[in-house]
Amino acid sequence: MTEIITGLNLSPLEVLTLLSAVVLVVARWLPAAARPRATIAAGAAFLPSAIALCVTGLRWQLLPVLAGAIIAAPFAIFPLVRDRARRVRWWLALPGSVACACLIATGPAAAWAFPVPVFPELSGDFAVGTRVLQWTDPDRPETFTTDPQDRRTVVAQLWYPAKNSSADVPRAQYLGRDEDEARTVSEALAQGVGLPGFLFDGVPLARTHAIPDAPVAGGGGRFPIVLFSPGSSGVRTQNTAWAEELASHGYVVVALDHPYDSAAVVLADGRTITSATVSTGDRGEDDRLADDWTAIRAADLGFALTRLEGLDRGDGADPLAGRLDTGRVAATGHSMGGAAALQAARHDHRFDAVIDLDGYPRGSLSPDLGQPTLALTQAITPDTDPRYVPQLTDVLTRGTATNYRLTIPGAAHLTFMDGPLYLPPVPSIVGSLGRAESPRVVAGATLAFLDSVMRDGSSDLAGTLSTYGELTVFHPGNGR
Repeated sequence: MTEIITGLNLSPLEVLTLLSAVVLVVARWLPAAARPRATIAAGAAFLPSAIALCVTGLRWQLLPVLAGAIIAAPFAIFPLVRDRARRVRWWLALPGSVACACLIATGPAAAWAFPVPVFPELSGDFAVGTRVLQWTDPDRPETFTTDPQDRRTVVAQLWYPAKNSSADVPRAQYLGRDEDEARTVSEALAQGVGLPGFLFDGVPLARTHAIPDAPVAGGGGRFPIVLFSPGSSGVRTQNTAWAEELASHGYVVVALDHPYDSAAVVLADGRTITSATVSTGDRGEDDRLADDWTAIRAADLGFALTRLEGLDRGDGADPLAGRLDTGRVAATGHSMGGAAALQAARHDHRFDAVIDLDGYPRGSLSPDLGQPTLALTQAITPDTDPRYVPQLTDVLTRGTATNYRLTIPGAAHLTFMDGPLYLPPVPSIVGSLGRAESPRVVAGATLAFLDSVMRDGSSDLAGTLSTYGELTVFHPGNGR
């Protein structure tokens, strides 16, 4: 009764509460013979369903529904217990009924604008498992703290091809290992964009398609690796729909939390580290800070790859030992994470490909990028950002492999993450592709690229990518 119905953005219990509230409002306008039965039936349904919602977890979107029903209820019930009670004249009752109806209508409207995210069905042949690991680099001090003994720690979440599980096996929590962590992360994300945390109280209720700690898919083959860095203040789970889709096609996706940069990182010992990266308002200083933070993220990606190589060489105790193809690795990221992926690949030739999801390149542009790269961007003009396109074009032109820039029509910056699944569908925020189309386009384009450059897939990569948007191809030797 508490599972969200796709399309309605409400659970069956919430739908029952909403319908009974509507009947309480309109009962006063029904024919005299129908009023008593409608009022009694609506009240009998509304009271237990409202109580059940309060017990199981009441979302803020249902508060105006409850308020409208509670205000309307006395006017519907009072004539039933006072046979001679005079009914309020219609022209006096109408404004009250309209006001209650408007209150109730804001409930489903708010649930539509801020829904519990429902993840798109996976199109690959594999089921998906997930697990969370924590790694500490003994050779790298933590530069965000003053403790000389503090060492850089990252939290990684893995999505991997798994054996099929029965339908009743619990799915993984979204945004965290459990609901408490998910609420901590959700509130931190809301705070980071200046919104009250309650607006996102439905996000921690979401479940993904992955199974926690599911057995690795059989067959003995090795899976290519996709390392991912989130956007500024982003978290490892911000691209879960994308990661699960890639894993269903046979990739191991490893996304990182970057402590003191990600909005909130919950460590294995229960400590929560919040973001310490704050802009100064001075453009030059902010650019310098962003370059530094990008370099830290790039080092995190390289360190994570080293740990994955060690995991793959394990003695068999780890279920992924011997299953990770560390000779086929893509560095990927969104926004600042995309910049980190470009920088990591430029200095670490263990990476074989790069995917930059709407990330402005930062740091030194030398040495030239040697790996094939796909840059997915929203439509950018000199009026919106005069530096972005020239900088990105310079990076892709200087590369020694064939590189691609794909501009997605109707995309916005948050189109390239899970944002369209739970944010209001405002084009300037999440683009105009819609909640179903946004993840399909981003995953489809990246899968086409990965399959081509890491699996000898489609020989007409340019033709395939062109179906998703406006493509520019940078061949080696075309530029400086």
